[in-house]
Amino acid sequence: MGSFVVFLNDDESLEAKLKAMAKKEGIEKTILATDNPAGPQGYNIPKEADVTVILYNKRKVVANHSFRKGELKAEDVEKVVADLSKILPAK
Repeated sequence: MGSFVVFLNDDESLEAKLKAMAKKEGIEKTILATDNPAGPQGYNIPKEADVTVILYNKRKVVANHSFRKGELKAEDVEKVVADLSKILPAK
């Protein structure tokens, strides 16, 4: 299973900040990327979303969770983690 994080922002200095953070925190196996505030075309990221988690398998989205600023709670994280079974291979 791989992972990546896309920061939707038009701050031109963000890329350098992410590189510095990745080096400082030892982030090596997670891709960090930037895109414009609207997000990738076709993803329909809600404008009011502060955090969006998309789980996919073989280019097909199987779960999509979006949260407004301050709304992401522990029980929401549990729901996202529960959805991992939709993309992980069966044991």
